[in-house]
Amino acid sequence: MAKVNFIEHDGTEHTVEADNGLTIMEAAVKNMVPGIDADCGGACACATCHVYVEGDWFAKVGTPDPMEESMLDFAQDRHENSRLSCQIKISDELNGIVVKLPEFQG
Repeated sequence: MAKVNFIEHDGTEHTVEADNGLTIMEAAVKNMVPGIDADCGGACACATCHVYVEGDWFAKVGTPDPMEESMLDFAQDRHENSRLSCQIKISDELNGIVVKLPEFQG
């Protein structure tokens, strides 16, 4: 189990606990974190679970695969630390991860 820290664009923070093996998107949806719509249900077929992975956490989650890269091209306000939260699996190594939500998803 790991803690995931979501920060909305306005600074509002949501800390949730989630089981290993779930995705960050699933943790957000199960805990009703605003700003993660997950329209495709985690199939990497949209960009409605776009997040910015903060600081050193980006190296721990790794870079997007080609399919995710394609979907990120549709994300508004894409940054170098952009990821789709449906593609990041929760593990003990990610305990305490911080992700920020883009302004348009607020």
